[in-house]
Amino acid sequence: MSLFVVDVESDGPIPGEYSMVCFGAIEVAESLNKTFYGQTRPISGNFQLEALAISGFSRQDHLQFPEAAETMRKFRQWIEETSQGGHPVFVSDNVAYDWQFINYYLHRFTGENPFGFSGRRIGDIYSGLVKDLSKSSEWKKYRVTEHTHSPIDDARGNAEALLKFKELGLRF
Repeated sequence: MSLFVVDVESDGPIPGEYSMVCFGAIEVAESLNKTFYGQTRPISGNFQLEALAISGFSRQDHLQFPEAAETMRKFRQWIEETSQGGHPVFVSDNVAYDWQFINYYLHRFTGENPFGFSGRRIGDIYSGLVKDLSKSSEWKKYRVTEHTHSPIDDARGNAEALLKFKELGLRF
């Protein structure tokens, strides 16, 4: 089993009606040296300026990105090459948001999602570790890399927190 932390930036709240702008993924391993960064050209004419602004890109920038099909094929290949055996596991700070975009894009552009039909939310993992659901946001104190809304930075910080959970007794 390989854990992959994924972070997505988009230009709106839902896939299909809006577009993924960019995303980052990192395999959760001691070195944190296996990363993937992808950009995707819009698949819809709809966009929200406030959502797009979070990514740091303009609409003009976004229109110049690679076709989504090309990026998603490369991402799927990277997942398959990087997985250490067993089923790859999708992990995210906000799994309900990030997973919906990755799932939609992988299915639409490659025919399947190697992560399957589920993912793990970091706050829930931490709540289980400390046995207290009210602590679901306290895990962020374990990020080392600053949360910048650059998907690789954010994925790395989240993976750093997971590695700290391992030090605190989480087995994976």
